Amino acid sequence: MSLLVRRNVTSLVPALAAVVLLATGCGGQEDAGSGSESPASSTTPHGYVEGATEAAEQQSRLLLGDTASGDTQVLDLITGKVHDTARRPGVTALTTDGRFGYIHGADGTQVLDSGAWTVDHGDHVHYYRAKIQEVGEFPGGTGTRVRSDAGVTVVTAADGKASVYPRAELEKGSLGTPSRLPGVYTGAVVPYAEHLITLTGESGGPAKVAVLHRSGKRVATLEPACEDPKGDAVTRRGLVLGCADGALLVHEDDGAFTAEKIPYGEDVPQEERATEFRHRPGSSTLTAPAGKDAVWVLDVTEGAWTRVKTGPVVAANTAGEGSPLVVLETDGALHGYVISAGKETTVTVPLLKDIPEAGPGGTATPVIEVDRSRAYLNDPEGKRVYEIDYNDSLRVARTFDLDVRPSLMAETGR
Repeated sequence: MSLLVRRNVTSLVPALAAVVLLATGCGGQEDAGSGSESPASSTTPHGYVEGATEAAEQQSRLLLGDTASGDTQVLDLITGKVHDTARRPGVTALTTDGRFGYIHGADGTQVLDSGAWTVDHGDHVHYYRAKIQEVGEFPGGTGTRVRSDAGVTVVTAADGKASVYPRAELEKGSLGTPSRLPGVYTGAVVPYAEHLITLTGESGGPAKVAVLHRSGKRVATLEPACEDPKGDAVTRRGLVLGCADGALLVHEDDGAFTAEKIPYGEDVPQEERATEFRHRPGSSTLTAPAGKDAVWVLDVTEGAWTRVKTGPVVAANTAGEGSPLVVLETDGALHGYVISAGKETTVTVPLLKDIPEAGPGGTATPVIEVDRSRAYLNDPEGKRVYEIDYNDSLRVARTFDLDVRPSLMAETGR
């Protein structure tokens, strides 16, 4: 296996700041950064996780899948090393919840523990790394959707039936025994605020938002309805659902749930709707293609859509909070846009030469993954992944050459 890493010198300031955070962020608790018990306590240190090592910085890893060969790998962005995982012929999609990778195939969904994750306590965070391991296979083939939070993982099959798996069992390396939710649902069942958010309704009609206990008992039905729902994303401001006329924001406050419409503010043709959201985990700024030559940016905090005109779009994402909109266009180059002005400010040299076409029967198109400091772009035909400094004119910070085609990619550790 060959792996060439071209690395620029990186400032030590973020790592040092993280060390300080680990040492002081858990006020009144044992020292999380020491990895040892407090002299005044016989209990385990605050943040201790059995079998894992706590780190001073985010432990990012990339899950990679080759739709042609079925080869899958994990690229450790801290060490630059590649770990081979089980071959999975027929892999069609790759998703993640920040720690576990869900490798979708025609007959089932394989669960892979990437061994990298972040625990956010609000006023401080913990970063962990552990061994990469296979967990098992969820039943359900094409069209199966997997959504998670800290407590449960919900698997919704293409027929709308859903099962709830205990997250603690996945973390121990097994699937555990799932509980079946009653009824069938439109779209994915999404864990949010210690409940489950679902959509119910007749096919082709408006969908009602229902709030369920983890046991499946309905506790609330929210208004307004969501016409032709497609796409969902959990943000710090709530759960966003894509609807025909914009988005629906489901929010919880002190145990009470509400739903608020965020309309486009204009008539949007069906082919230009936002139906699949991408964003940086922890951000409240979402992106989605707006037809062939534009990108929707939804600021959930402001409750406002911005349509940014671009060239022909292949992939798009942003870190939010004043960061540029990063768009891969069909010329193979990355383009940077100021979201508020809709103005292009940066264009790289072409990084991808052959961009596969998306669609049924086609090869998966490249994606852009974004974290707090870098973006990652997979180049299936070139057998490489680019690390991009989006705050420095889309500079290529590192290039990872691989021996597989990374046609599917997802980032964990965030």
